[in-house]
Amino acid sequence: MFSNLYFQYVPHHNVDNYRNTNEDSLTKDIQKAINAEYSAIACYQKLADMAPTKNEKNQILEIQKDEKRHLEYFSEIYTTLTGRKPTYQISEGCPDKYRAGIEFAFKDEQGAVDFYLDIAEKAKDPIIKERFKRAAADEQNHAVWFLYLLFLKKPIMNRQTQNFGATGALSATTLTLPQMLTFAIQDEYLAQARYDNILANFGFIRTFAQIKTAELRHINALLLLFERYQVPLPPNNAQSFVTTPESIKAAYAAGVQGEIDNIAMYNKFLTFAIPNDARTVFTQLRNASMNHLAAFERGLAR
Repeated sequence: MFSNLYFQYVPHHNVDNYRNTNEDSLTKDIQKAINAEYSAIACYQKLADMAPTKNEKNQILEIQKDEKRHLEYFSEIYTTLTGRKPTYQISEGCPDKYRAGIEFAFKDEQGAVDFYLDIAEKAKDPIIKERFKRAAADEQNHAVWFLYLLFLKKPIMNRQTQNFGATGALSATTLTLPQMLTFAIQDEYLAQARYDNILANFGFIRTFAQIKTAELRHINALLLLFERYQVPLPPNNAQSFVTTPESIKAAYAAGVQGEIDNIAMYNKFLTFAIPNDARTVFTQLRNASMNHLAAFERGLAR
C-alpha cells in the first residue's frame, strides 16, 4: 500500500528535486537505517530463539514484525530517491547471552528513536517525514518492551499480588472492559500508595510529587469510564502491597518498574476490541506513563 502511495506522490520527473546537497546526506542516512533494521531483524530472531519463556519469545517476534515492515518501507523510499536498490549489511553484532542481548536491544531502540526523528527533520517530502516519525514511535514502544523484559526476571520490589493491577492484567488470557477498568484503577491506586510511601519516608522529591499529581488525572479519567459503563469500583487496598524502598535510588527503580508494567498493561488493553472512548483514555494514559517512565529513568541515572 505504501509503495503505490509513494510513487503516486513522487513521479519520476520530480525525483531530481531531491538531488541536491541535502540528498546525499539523506540517502546515506536511509541506507544506514536500512542496515540497522536488517541487523535488528537478525538479532531479534537470535534473542527470540534464546528467550526463556513463550511469552517473551512472542513479544520479541512481534517487535521483529515491526522491524521487517520498517525495512520494507525504507527500502522503497531509498529506491525511489536513488533509482537503485539498497544494500543489506549487518551493521551491529548481537550479544550471545539473552539478558545482554535484551539490554543491547533496549539501548539500540533508544538510539533509533533520535536517529529516525533526525531523518524526518532532514527530509523534505511529507511522506518520508511521516514514515520515519511513525518508525520512531514504534522504536520508542519497542524500547519500553525491552526494558520490561530486562526487568522481568529481576523484580525490584513486591509490587503486587498475582491478581492485582497490572500484574493481574498481564497474566490474564482474555479481558472484558470491566476487568480492564478494574485492573487499571487498581494499578493507579497502587502508584498513588507507592508515591505516598516514598514521600513520607524520604521527604519531598519533586519527580514523585509531580507524577503523583499527574496520575490523579489518570484516576479521574478512569472514574468517568466506570460511571459511563456502570462498572462497580473495586476497594482501594493498594497500601497493603507497598513496601518501603531501601534508598531513593531504589525508589526511582521501583518507579521505572511500575511504569513499565503500566505501559505494558495499556498496550495489552489496546489489542482488544473496545469502545472508542475507552481506547482514547487507555492510549492517553499509556502515553503519559511513557513520559513518567522517562522521568524516572533520568532520576535513576543520576
